Amino acid sequence: MLDSFLANRSLVRLLSFLVLISAILTTTACNGLFGTHKKVQIPQLLTPLSESDKTQLLNEINRLAATRSLHGKVDIQFEDTSFAEAGIAEKYRQADGTVTVQRPGKIYLVIQFAFVDIAQMASDGEHFRVAILRGDEKYKRFVKGTNNATYPKLDTDASGPDPKKKRQPGEQETVSALSNLRPQHLTDALMIRPARNQDGFVYSLSEFFQEEPDIRLQLQAKGTRIVRGYYLLEEFSPVSAGEAKLSRRFWFDRVKGIRLARLQTFNERGLLTTDVTYWDEKPFGEAGQMRLPSRIEITRPHDQYKLSISYQTPAAVELDRDYRPEAFVLENKWQLPEVDLDAHPGKSND
Repeated sequence: MLDSFLANRSLVRLLSFLVLISAILTTTACNGLFGTHKKVQIPQLLTPLSESDKTQLLNEINRLAATRSLHGKVDIQFEDTSFAEAGIAEKYRQADGTVTVQRPGKIYLVIQFAFVDIAQMASDGEHFRVAILRGDEKYKRFVKGTNNATYPKLDTDASGPDPKKKRQPGEQETVSALSNLRPQHLTDALMIRPARNQDGFVYSLSEFFQEEPDIRLQLQAKGTRIVRGYYLLEEFSPVSAGEAKLSRRFWFDRVKGIRLARLQTFNERGLLTTDVTYWDEKPFGEAGQMRLPSRIEITRPHDQYKLSISYQTPAAVELDRDYRPEAFVLENKWQLPEVDLDAHPGKSND
C-alpha cells in the first residue's frame, strides 16, 4: 500500500515537471519567433493615391505636348558621370542660358558665364551645330553632326578628371563638358512629343511602387525614405507584323493628384537613351495660361552626363511664337576650327 502511494506520488511529480518544462519551452519559442524586441522603421507609403485610366493619362501627355514653342531664360548645370562606376561624378559650375525650342525638334541655346557667351548650339531637327567660344585653344571649336547618328566622345583632356582630387570645377571643365553636349538631346525633354493612339502605336498601363528618398520641403530628418505610387504608361511602336518595341515609358506620380514625373526613351535595341525627371510645375507665360514643369533633369547614361535645367522666371517665358527656320541655324561667324563628326571614324546610327 505504501509502495503504491510512493510510486503514484513520484509519477505525479514527474508529470508536473514535464508540464513545467514544456510550458517554458513553448513560451521561449513563441517569444523568440513572434516576440517584439525592437521597433524597425519602414518607408512610409505616401497617400492619398489618385486614380486614373489610360485615356486620362494620354490626355495629360497631349496637354503637355500642346505647346508649339518656348523661349526663356534658364539656369543650366552639367554633371559628368564618366566615373559613375567608381561612385564619382563631377558637377560643373551653374551657367545662365537662353533657350528657344520649337516643334518639331528645333532648338537654339546660348550658354553664358557672367554675361559672356561660352557656347552656342542649335539643331534644325535633322542636324546640329555646337560652337565652343571660351577656354583654352583646345576647347574652342565648331562641331557639326547629324541628329540620329551616334559619335564617340570628343577628347578634350587626355588626363580626364582626377577621382582623388577634390575641387570646385571651374569654367574650363564646364567648357570641356559642353563640347560633348548635343542640343537635340534637349528638345524632346523640353517639349514632349504627343501620344499617338494610331499608326500601330500601342499603350500599356500598369501600377508601380518605388522606394525613394523623401524630398518633401517640410521634412526635417535627413535620409528618410518613402514609398511613392506611380502609374507606368508604356508606348510600343510597330516594327513588323506581330512585333513591336518599347519606345517610351511615362511615369505618373499618383500622390495627391496625377503628375508626369519621369520620361524614359529607348532606342531600336531597347537600350535606355534618355531619362528625364520633371519637378515643380508652375504657370508659364504672362497670363499663366499653361502649367509646365519648371525644373528638368536630363540623364544620358550612355553619353555619361546629366543636365539640370531650371526656368528662371516661368511667367516671363514666351509661348507659342512662330520662329522662322533660319532662327535655328548656327553659323561659324567666329571662324572657329571646325569638327565635322560625320567625317570622323566611329560614327554609327542610333
